[in-house]
Amino acid sequence: MATKWEVRIAGEDPVYAAQAAAAAFQWADRIEALLSRFREESELSGVARLSPGGRMRLSEPTFFCLSLAREWEVATGSAFSAGATAVRLGLEKPIWRLDTASRELIVGNAPCLLDAGAIGKGFALDRIAEELAEWEVASFLLVSGGSSVLAGDAPPGEPGWKIGVGEGETGGASFYLVRAGFGASGLSVKGDHITDPRTGLPANRYARTWALAPTAAMADALSTAWMCMDKKEIENLCAGNPALGAALLDAGGAITLFGALSELPVVTAWKRE
Repeated sequence: MATKWEVRIAGEDPVYAAQAAAAAFQWADRIEALLSRFREESELSGVARLSPGGRMRLSEPTFFCLSLAREWEVATGSAFSAGATAVRLGLEKPIWRLDTASRELIVGNAPCLLDAGAIGKGFALDRIAEELAEWEVASFLLVSGGSSVLAGDAPPGEPGWKIGVGEGETGGASFYLVRAGFGASGLSVKGDHITDPRTGLPANRYARTWALAPTAAMADALSTAWMCMDKKEIENLCAGNPALGAALLDAGGAITLFGALSELPVVTAWKRE
């Protein structure tokens, strides 16, 4: 992932907030070590070295992250896939399955090149939020690389954490995020780096997409999936999942909003008990 991490905490004693943030940052390091395909010692690198039929027992975080990746691959009709990088590199799409009883990943072909880059940052933010909950910190904003965001409760006296969609001179829309994950994907920084796993072609029908979801991992995965899906597919998925939202920026600068992102100026994906 190799990215910048930010933890903003509101309404707490500064010293206590710094201690909680330091504990939370340890999750970013741990997830990076487990999921980065650029580290030889990572679990995903270990999976890539397996022969067809090989099995590998995974840590709980890696197993859960890949379970989420598989869940959203199914939900998006493979518009999101942990195997997209393999497709972009001209390799066969990875065939793999998870054994819940043994917490193992079983490889169907080799190399089984899996890339958690489109879900890993958000997944790390979700684990950071769990750590902050252990510290009883409720009001926070977590950011990874500027494109993955997770908001907790609103700062004291504010309606939420202010977020915007749009680029450059296009204007856009701003709103307040409360208890929700928010992810962004696009072409402005890395160009045509997103591959549609269903076609093997660059996903460039939109200049940029944003996704709202109950968790940062979901929002991370969906912002990538939105880049590969047409508007009707996105509208249907949001209609069937009231907590989801989408914002699509086309080449001309127009923004289309779907689902929960239409409920501006304050959007919330989950309610605190």
